[in-house]
Amino acid sequence: MVRRQGARLARKPVVVAISGSPSPASATAELADHVLGLLAPAVAIGGHIRLRELDPAALMSGRTDDAGLAAAMREVEAADGLVIATPIYKAAYSGLLKAFLDAMPQFGLAGRTVLPLATGGSLAHVLALDYALRPVLQSMGARHIVQGTFVAAGQMRRGGEAFGLDPGAAELLGEAVLHFTHAVADASPKTLFGHPRPLREAAE
Repeated sequence: MVRRQGARLARKPVVVAISGSPSPASATAELADHVLGLLAPAVAIGGHIRLRELDPAALMSGRTDDAGLAAAMREVEAADGLVIATPIYKAAYSGLLKAFLDAMPQFGLAGRTVLPLATGGSLAHVLALDYALRPVLQSMGARHIVQGTFVAAGQMRRGGEAFGLDPGAAELLGEAVLHFTHAVADASPKTLFGHPRPLREAAE
């Protein structure tokens, strides 16, 4: 579907999160919610698709006529940007996320900006974002994929207190969120893109 540039800039971009953890007490889903909270002042939040809540038989067989899976696909279709969060298992993104991406059309991410996030036991899994997930997102036509961010279990504060990150992880995630915010709004690549953080020529 072709989107008019003027119409896009006249409203806040819509961002949807997708979390691919099978766990009912998911750090990955909490991280995605945290990022949506950081984005909320600048974008319209379109929802959070928790893949574990979809019918597993429909998801694994790609039955897009299933009501829940069809609704999730419509949320993605309506989004300008996606926050895609996955746990890393054995150097790969989750099977739930793979099944969902497999069920989407070949170019189901066309025109969209994507922020990939991952969680795992240690930083040894960090390369899975670039070597496993990013090529799939590119093959599906994403307009721009922001540098992915990996957060290790030990960098997150969970449980009785509010969700939080240690300073190093918070700084890296903040940079990724900043880049994503500008990318999803079609900001100028000269002053606002790049990693690590570029000079922004009067942008601040």
